[in-house]
Amino acid sequence: MESLQEQHKLQLDLIKSQHLHQVSDIIDVHQASVLKLENNHAVALAVLQDEHNREIRELVAAHELEKTQLKENFEKLRLSLQDQIDTLTFQNQSLKAKADRFEEALKKNTEEQLKIAQAPYLHLEEDLKSLKHVLELKNHQIHEQEKKIMELEKQAEKNLILEEKITVLQQQNEELRARIEQNTVITRQLSEENANLQEYVEKEVEEKKRLSRTNEELLWKLQTGDTVSPVKSPPASSTSLYRCSSGNSSPAKARTVRR
Repeated sequence: MESLQEQHKLQLDLIKSQHLHQVSDIIDVHQASVLKLENNHAVALAVLQDEHNREIRELVAAHELEKTQLKENFEKLRLSLQDQIDTLTFQNQSLKAKADRFEEALKKNTEEQLKIAQAPYLHLEEDLKSLKHVLELKNHQIHEQEKKIMELEKQAEKNLILEEKITVLQQQNEELRARIEQNTVITRQLSEENANLQEYVEKEVEEKKRLSRTNEELLWKLQTGDTVSPVKSPPASSTSLYRCSSGNSSPAKARTVRR
């Protein structure tokens, strides 16, 4: 009987030790997984957020710079064209005034008046050649300005593409925020599961302590001879008590106790 009691006590101690080790390993693995997931999530989130913010700043700065340059170039072109228009208008008015004076002199039909009228036009051919040269230069400048305007229009199209990219990045930012919220929910769930597991482990430890005290009381009763049951009944009753008390224990542990 003493050998049986000793064997039963050794088996019970072994079961308790194995169970405590298993529970401790489960807690360690779970806590390590939760910590690793949280760290990876935080690192990935920080990298994505920094990269996204950097791209947004670069695109916005480039867009603002190009828009400023377009405004400046357009204003310069407008002023240049206005100067050319004013110059040509003045020259046209001057030629018209000279033509009017010449026509008036012809009507008076006097030689003196004709000479006076012809005097301003002695160099008219040279003036016309000079004006033609000026007009050619102005036309060339206008052609160059048209090329610049076409380039500015192309740049404006590029700016529209950049604005579309900014819109896409903003949508990606919204998706990233949704993923962050989802990961936050998962982290919260893992934390709740960890808390439930710790509560379960504490209950199991308390139950094992109670079973240990019950077993020690049974062994003490067997040793003092106060038990009423037959000699072989204590192991069976303690096994049954152990199975009834620890309802969450696995079948493998129960089979170990019966052996």
